[in-house]
Amino acid sequence: MAQKVKLSTIADSLGLSTATVSLALRDSPLVAEVTRERIKCAARELGYIYNRRAASLRTSRSGIVGVCVHDIMNPFFGEILKSVENELDRQRQTFILCNHHDDLAKQRSFVDTLLQLGADGLILSPAIGTPASDIRLPEENDLPVTLIARTVEGSGVLGFRGDDSYGMGLAVDHLVALGHRRIAMIGGTALTSTGRDREAGYLAALERAGIEFRPEWRIEGPRNRHSGFDAAATFLQIENRPTAAACFSDLVALGFMYGLSRAGLRPGVDIAVTGYDDIDEAAIATPPLCTVSNGQSEVGRRAAEALLARLAGQPAADETILITPELRVRQSSDFSWPD
Repeated sequence: MAQKVKLSTIADSLGLSTATVSLALRDSPLVAEVTRERIKCAARELGYIYNRRAASLRTSRSGIVGVCVHDIMNPFFGEILKSVENELDRQRQTFILCNHHDDLAKQRSFVDTLLQLGADGLILSPAIGTPASDIRLPEENDLPVTLIARTVEGSGVLGFRGDDSYGMGLAVDHLVALGHRRIAMIGGTALTSTGRDREAGYLAALERAGIEFRPEWRIEGPRNRHSGFDAAATFLQIENRPTAAACFSDLVALGFMYGLSRAGLRPGVDIAVTGYDDIDEAAIATPPLCTVSNGQSEVGRRAAEALLARLAGQPAADETILITPELRVRQSSDFSWPD
């Protein structure tokens, strides 16, 4: 068996002290940049592997952060995770990712694993049905939690998400301004804070416009393309069919537009459609999707910054910080609008 490479091995090969090598491998500014790079190069060549377990015993920190979301395949979460990763990288934190797919048991298992590993913190978009006690458990066991995208009432931790009620109101106000009086809401569920808030924004916008809500206009469902596609069939069967649809997410809106097109209708011409989240695909869809930018990059960045601040000793906060959304007007709501 090959002998394990130690810090002293690297130090001897370069004629330096083990303390200097240790500082350099931790990117300490006490070591000149040129020397740090020379030490890192030698470590790679010699096959040195950083012993995270030993380091965690010395520092009481593992350098690991857990990140748990609904579904990484959703570009909305992909954009959040990109910002989270960028911020954690600055502090040399490694994150472990879990897709809970709204499976509460899977989420709990992941949190248990983080506790067993002695992870430093958790950034969580909670699964449907998450009780406040599930958020307090890791906090009470020295695993700080920051929530993203969804919040849990009574959890007592800091959360970051878009102002979903306001954002959905922007979309519906836009449709009303275009002259629509029969407006459906497609997708989402009242089982999540996001679903409840977006529906509240939809209903409030109808009320502002003096439009009486009809229950058949609210078509709930999952938050993906397939549910949007299926919802189109239900939508087309509504008596005195709506002329516009405000969709819970861009993925739902894209699927809904596919369903309309399959039925021979033209999104933006026959039926006005809006989405929510402003994922990259929205701008290049056919037609380009009118949507609400929900600030997901800022959500990820600020959540990671807040968690790192907790790890640096900042007191815990109990509040939800809302990022203000912005409307992105494109042709799916009004085909005459210039792209």
